[in-house]
Amino acid sequence: MSRLSLTLISAASVLAMTVAARAADPELTVLDWAGWEIDGMLQPYVDKHGQKPTYVFFADDDEAFQKVSSGFTADVVHPCAASVPRYKEAGLIEPWDISRIPEFANIPARMTAPFTTDEGVFMIPTDYAYTAIAYNAETVPAEDVASVQVFADPKYAGRISLPDNTDDIWSLAFIATGTTSWDNVTDEQFTAAADWLRAVHPNVRAYWADPTELAQLMASGEVQVSWSWNDTTAILRGEGFPIGFNRAPAEGAATWYCGFVNMKDGAGNEDKVYDHINSLLSPSSAQPLLDAIGYALSNDAAMATIDPAALTAAFVDPISTPLFVQSPPTTELRDRMIEEFELIKSGF
Repeated sequence: MSRLSLTLISAASVLAMTVAARAADPELTVLDWAGWEIDGMLQPYVDKHGQKPTYVFFADDDEAFQKVSSGFTADVVHPCAASVPRYKEAGLIEPWDISRIPEFANIPARMTAPFTTDEGVFMIPTDYAYTAIAYNAETVPAEDVASVQVFADPKYAGRISLPDNTDDIWSLAFIATGTTSWDNVTDEQFTAAADWLRAVHPNVRAYWADPTELAQLMASGEVQVSWSWNDTTAILRGEGFPIGFNRAPAEGAATWYCGFVNMKDGAGNEDKVYDHINSLLSPSSAQPLLDAIGYALSNDAAMATIDPAALTAAFVDPISTPLFVQSPPTTELRDRMIEEFELIKSGF
């Protein structure tokens, strides 16, 4: 997603969601988040093959998994960490041959360890950022967003937006109710988080499905405070909007990371599968990713070459905030979160 005007970004987003695929190289099909055809990250692939892969887009992890588990054939898919166990348990993915990925050595072990078994490595992390409090810095005092309880504040009733996303909504709910990890969540902790979401629900103007939608809501003034990814701040900064992004509320913020899985039944060219992941992890990809959507590349050596001021401006510089890491939950917990959130959104 580039820093175009909101009108053009909106048009591109609608097109991405309504067109089944963006055809290019017929030998590689990538199922990816809308907006991830980032030119600079794909340049090594284009230099070698003369065109981009064929892209099919999705709006969230649940949609992507439903698509492939229903029979859609892709060569690689771009889930976030919390969703990967579903792919493995469903038998949809195979281990990567890390000997064919030179930059794998520069990905920190904290990202790769959850996906490494005796069989091999089942996800190659590529990107990470945060979910935190985005707000209109001209109209919302900084003290109002010093706590995630701002979302329950009657002052902002009808003026907040929360993500229509299982991982992000529940990380917020757990943070707000004092749970710092969803490893070994008790029934009491789950109930407390669900009760908090139910209490906040009447305050919600909209549950945003993608960063472009949220950027429009904030730019129009309809939404003053949101639980947001870095993408929205990148879009609004590019428009000169006075966006604030508090990654240090009293209770903490969330951090997440995503990457690529190699589909077991992909029909494409396996060499191009590796050319694609190597293109994304190339040191030359770090700056384009930061510029386009405000994310950090998982390649630590590449990130070390970025101007620290640029990292600060994009809100991906190191912080000491307590962070809720959206690591893979159990499938049982994830299913429970999905079902409960659907009830909450429906008013139950």
